[in-house]
Amino acid sequence: MKKLMITIALLYAGLFAFPQRKMPQVRPNIIVFLVDDMGIMDTSLPFCKRIMPLNKRYHTPNMEQMAKEGMKFVNAYAQPVCTPTRVSFITGMNASRTHVTNWTSPQKNNNTDPEDDQFLPLNWNINGLSPDTATEHTVNATPFPQLLRDAGYYTIHIGKAHWGPMGSPGANPYNLGFMVNVAGHSAGHPQSYLSEQKYGNMPGKAQAQAVPDLEEYYNTNTFLTEALTLEAKKAIGVPIERKEPFYLNIAHYAVHVPIMADKRFVQKYYDAGLDSTEAKYASLIEGMDKSLGDIMDFLRAKKVDKNTIIIFMSDNGGLDAHLRGGKINTHNSPFRSGKGSVYEGGVHEPMIVKWPATVPANSVNNNPVIIDDFFPTILEIAGIKTSKKIQKLDGISLLPTLKNPAVKIDDRPLIFHYPNNWNATPDEAALGLNYYSAIRFGNWKLVYPLRTKKLELYDLSKDIGEEHNLDLSNPVETKKLAALLGNTLRERNAQMPIEKSTGKAVPYPDKTFIK
Repeated sequence: MKKLMITIALLYAGLFAFPQRKMPQVRPNIIVFLVDDMGIMDTSLPFCKRIMPLNKRYHTPNMEQMAKEGMKFVNAYAQPVCTPTRVSFITGMNASRTHVTNWTSPQKNNNTDPEDDQFLPLNWNINGLSPDTATEHTVNATPFPQLLRDAGYYTIHIGKAHWGPMGSPGANPYNLGFMVNVAGHSAGHPQSYLSEQKYGNMPGKAQAQAVPDLEEYYNTNTFLTEALTLEAKKAIGVPIERKEPFYLNIAHYAVHVPIMADKRFVQKYYDAGLDSTEAKYASLIEGMDKSLGDIMDFLRAKKVDKNTIIIFMSDNGGLDAHLRGGKINTHNSPFRSGKGSVYEGGVHEPMIVKWPATVPANSVNNNPVIIDDFFPTILEIAGIKTSKKIQKLDGISLLPTLKNPAVKIDDRPLIFHYPNNWNATPDEAALGLNYYSAIRFGNWKLVYPLRTKKLELYDLSKDIGEEHNLDLSNPVETKKLAALLGNTLRERNAQMPIEKSTGKAVPYPDKTFIK
């Protein structure tokens, strides 16, 4: 008995004589909620310093609630169109480096640039992203979902993929590190949002844009946005039950064309006096917002919300040039232009981050950030080193400024490179479409129209509408940014369009600057 008492005493003493082993930290769940073609003004949550007229048009209470519980980024950026942004998102590389500078066709080896009178067809990476080197005209990179999966995350993709065409590795999310894929394929928009049209899968009428994997919802009056939300909740229910960390990429097809009415919400917008197209568009926005709220509610119900970070983002600016109601250059006001343009309406995005106990609630972050930053940020949140990647990153981790919005990110070049022809339209000049490059550095922005080669300089701290070109009144800043843009494009071997008349490439902007 005495020996037993001594043994117990020694054991008890030992508990305090040595540091206790810490329990493994629970890794956070990560959700990226990516909206297609949503403009920065397409929400009742203001991203300007005050509520603007367009904010009063839309109804997005769940975005408002997410911002109250998290952090709103008022200077977040993407590329002018979808595939370049999506490739930058999953690789951490800027479009000027990936050479994926336009949207990829569902068909392999198909250049989506319309023929142009001034420039020859650009030799860009028309087949998007590939995890290997065997596919021609692709950028080869390590996608971050692969690194998450290898580290034990349960990785899920729901909705739009659009990383590469049919027959290429990038077309299939399973090749990019996802363990679950629902509805992600080569197409960049849905053929239909309606279950009664089987989301496009109608015999004899199905096109490449028909949305796959949703047969159970056919003829159930389930709008596409709702079907994807239900699938997302089912998918994350599996790792939640297993107590495994998960990554969910929920990439809605909304609010991309075809602009179709979500019958659950559209009547209020008709009643408000919007024209038919704009009422339908507003209903797509509200349906997307309901999805966000449903997912946040699901996380709370499953008691995993406090250990889940949600990042809300759009892939490019709101559609403005065509297929909308009303006048052009008004749909993202006061921001200039829209999708397809390097002006603010085409690249300035709504971004919100919610992460209880880590991201301060009801906070605003003024740092200029870009979609390239998501790759290193997500991996640092997950505690994963990026040493296994094969590409050079252009993004930086935002984790320090997520924890404290007062942490200022050093000024750095944010590049928007679009040496392509997106949309052959007579309004090209007015909308700032086709063949542009731009750089934001601090509060300054330099725009380089590749057709005219005439530089434009804007002070975004005073002129968010890019109405006042300061290139002549501030030649020092113009020259500085022209050099910074030119050197960055040169370092990334960024492609420039070739003039038909001379056979020569458009020079980088620092070579065109005249004092």
